[in-house]
Amino acid sequence: MAADEANTSDASAAPLAPLPDHRDVHTAWWQELWRRHAHITTPLRQRGLMCDIEFGLSAYIVRVSLPDDSYLFISPPQEPPSDRPPGDPEGWIVTREHISDRSRLFERVYDSAPPDYPGGPQRPEARHGGSVQPLIEAIDHRLTQLRLLPSLPSSTGDPLISTTPQHSAPSHTGTAGPAPGYVYGDAILALTDHLNGTASYTEVAALLRRVAGLLERLADFIEAAGEKAKESENDDGVDLSYDLADAAADIRKAGEVLYVAEDRMRALSPAPATPRSPAGPSRTPASAPPGLPLAAPRRTR
Repeated sequence: MAADEANTSDASAAPLAPLPDHRDVHTAWWQELWRRHAHITTPLRQRGLMCDIEFGLSAYIVRVSLPDDSYLFISPPQEPPSDRPPGDPEGWIVTREHISDRSRLFERVYDSAPPDYPGGPQRPEARHGGSVQPLIEAIDHRLTQLRLLPSLPSSTGDPLISTTPQHSAPSHTGTAGPAPGYVYGDAILALTDHLNGTASYTEVAALLRRVAGLLERLADFIEAAGEKAKESENDDGVDLSYDLADAAADIRKAGEVLYVAEDRMRALSPAPATPRSPAGPSRTPASAPPGLPLAAPRRTR
């Protein structure tokens, strides 16, 4: 299939999850839709996730099969329908859904669509609009939390992918699954496990300080990325640098909150018990230790 060959050449560093198995795959209209959504399906297929294109309420959506038999639905705004072409909406909405005879799951993972009405509340993701990179990062983050992200081959060349062997960990369904391969994410998960396993407020305070320091360095990194974007001398690069500067400022504020929280957390530790004097007759003060002068007697006037 021509569309899939193009995707494979762009992502030759990593094997892709297979195409869906239905007759529409061989039609020209489906292949055109697949091409228009390749910027979404390709990174997800690199992660071992099978994708398909189908029609929603008023626009085409990407359906992603997950290991626990739930699905991600990635779509443009459906109501009211978008006037933009398929694959290039003004924003993306990602939901995770699972329907069975016993239960129904509905979770909104990401929403960068404009407010439902003029002047409506602005969601944090709305500033990303139709950008795909924040969308993929949000999916990575949520699926990593749920341990639903298939293991990624180290040949992807991604510096965030660990090249060390990953141990299997139980998923939320109770079955063993591969642990996430992001080394920085693994480090934070380890700190979280450490925090959950301690009863010491002092130790929790120390962990908060470590993460606060991490946020400082993360803010430095994002600011540096903004300066790189500004070097392009492109209007979008300048706008991107402003967005990154805002993100870095927000992260620094979060770090300041953690530094304050460190002291407040440490103050939650119970005060040491004050030893009580033994009951009974008054005791004669012990003599001064050797080498220390005795207190001089008081003078009376």
